Amino acid sequence: VPTTTLSYVDASVGAKSGVNFGGSKNRLGGYVPPCAALLDSCFFETQECRDVSNGMAEMAKMAIMKSEELFELLEAHGPRLSTEKFAPRGASDRAPGRVLQLSIETMLEELAPNLWEHSLDRLVDFGHCIGQDLEMAALGTERELMHGESVACDMAFMAVLSEHLGLISAAQLDRTLNMLRRCQVPLWSPVMTYDLFAEAVANRVKNSMGQKFPLPVGIGKARIVNDVSDQDLRSAFLKWQSSCSVEAGEADAVEVQARRVSEAAIA
Repeated sequence: VPTTTLSYVDASVGAKSGVNFGGSKNRLGGYVPPCAALLDSCFFETQECRDVSNGMAEMAKMAIMKSEELFELLEAHGPRLSTEKFAPRGASDRAPGRVLQLSIETMLEELAPNLWEHSLDRLVDFGHCIGQDLEMAALGTERELMHGESVACDMAFMAVLSEHLGLISAAQLDRTLNMLRRCQVPLWSPVMTYDLFAEAVANRVKNSMGQKFPLPVGIGKARIVNDVSDQDLRSAFLKWQSSCSVEAGEADAVEVQARRVSEAAIA
């Protein structure tokens, strides 16, 4: 019985149960699909708005990867879904319920044929390539991030990378970043230094047997991408910082990271 937006559209849909171990996210666990999930969005009333938005990041994930309709609904209604906690404004207000329905349906479409993860080419890993390392690095600090917030930072970077590689247009990138902003989630964190970023990419390659980056190739469309060069990753990292950190007021931190990226490129 999920009682949060995050568990409603994510944990209750999948089969995995895990715990953090050795400084890594969900490193130990098992695959135990529930026999049933009982869903009632009225539980969201007990959450803070930040908690609601935390779960909306996972909805945005499926919108970017698989559903233009879901994307447009979050574009149009994101702020009020967060502040009003998915409560419909009347009997004719279908937006909250439709967002939840599409989030679950698209997740199931991806998970059901590959429940035991025999294939690691997974669109549902969008937001979870570098985001999990960010989440664990921020844990217990004054910059601590909730799971969905870390996922959102990852998604913002991957969207920037996709535009850098020519897979989406500048206009589609702007729409994607603005949709995430309307879900009230952060797009960047100073915790994600270039050193941590490089380590996160290395962990992704090790644990997934290759990069296997899920990247948007349109609005509500995506594919798995491999063999992104170090130079492209560095360039996208710098662009992500410059485009997404301004609103966080972290100009000094960005300048320091830019110098470190340049030093890494020379090395």
